[in-house]
Amino acid sequence: MTRVAVTGLGLVCALGENVAECWQTLCQGETRILPLADPGNPPYKIRCGAEVRGFEPLKHFSEKDLLLLERFAQFATVAAREAIAQSGLRFGSDHLSDETAIITGTSLGGQFTEEEGYKRLYKEGNSRVSPLTIPRTMSNAGASRISLEFGIRGPVYTISTACSSSNHALGQAFWLVRSGQVKAAIAGGSEAVFAEGLLRAWEAMRVVAPDVCRPFSADRKGLSLGEGGAMLVLENWAHAQARGADILAEICGFGMSSDAYHITQPSPEGPVKAMQWALRDASCCPAQVNYINAHGTGTQVNDAIETEAIRTVFGENAKRLLISSTKSMHGHTLGAAGALEAVATVLTLKYGIVPPTANFTAPDQSSRDLDVVPNLAREAQVGIAVSNTFAFGGLNATLVLRKAQ
Repeated sequence: MTRVAVTGLGLVCALGENVAECWQTLCQGETRILPLADPGNPPYKIRCGAEVRGFEPLKHFSEKDLLLLERFAQFATVAAREAIAQSGLRFGSDHLSDETAIITGTSLGGQFTEEEGYKRLYKEGNSRVSPLTIPRTMSNAGASRISLEFGIRGPVYTISTACSSSNHALGQAFWLVRSGQVKAAIAGGSEAVFAEGLLRAWEAMRVVAPDVCRPFSADRKGLSLGEGGAMLVLENWAHAQARGADILAEICGFGMSSDAYHITQPSPEGPVKAMQWALRDASCCPAQVNYINAHGTGTQVNDAIETEAIRTVFGENAKRLLISSTKSMHGHTLGAAGALEAVATVLTLKYGIVPPTANFTAPDQSSRDLDVVPNLAREAQVGIAVSNTFAFGGLNATLVLRKAQ
């Protein structure tokens, strides 16, 4: 087993179009959950969301490339470019391209092209759809584009486990690198959710907040949808050291579980197992953890279940933990959430600044004695951090990360 270094980060979301912009916005506690650019006709009941505003695909891709790349795949590729550039890895004629994996996560894939096809078929009575429908909508489009662009020939695949997709992707990549099967991996996820049919579907679930997401607040009314892409470069520690890479953090444990309880309603037992198994995988005890980047969706049930699970795993130590949900600023990016929040967690470890839980008003009964870092970022020495994602279907994934040393 080898240690696993994080040597590159890439991010595009409502907070900004690169890691530096996003981190600055997070540290300012500034929510980017805003009124939708297209309110819908008839108007959506969902009024607000965390959209990537001002993103111009032609700044990043040729017109020919865009024929094949849906918005979610564009986000994945832009984030991967930034992460690989920061890592300094070069995929040339040596064996590194064969010994690098790409594992991405997405819950939905290409929704816009799929909806356009349905409109042609069922609304316009056109019996033909675009011949590029399949390559544009397939969930592995982002992973495949990254492989083609950088000439990476190792394992390349995509995981779809709803909101845990990219945490599962990171965990699988971590295990591949740690076991020595590959020297490096590009892992993360992407999502683009602001398509009409998808918004109508989320309307019907009645779990979206009418204004903004308020995780752990007594008056929380639901989640806020977001979009974006986040990628991390994971690397064999010795390989990274030998080439003089800047090691940003270490991933040291991963755990995953299933509630086996309900398709949409959570249960505390599953999250408890994911956290416990991740800590065991990291050879870490609960008392060593300083910070949790919580799943923190802002729904009444999910936040209460997560805090119950945290109390079970950490016991009395739960009261001294710093716990925050960055979804309060960038929204719930579904299959991209774990990767986006892993980037935030790496930066917390590197810079000693804990992003806040924004939009917080008053403590909830379930989290009344927990420190959810309300509204203002906080300087803190964080040595070990946990990042949680829990998904519909009862699928849970937890990463344990350590400050580079």
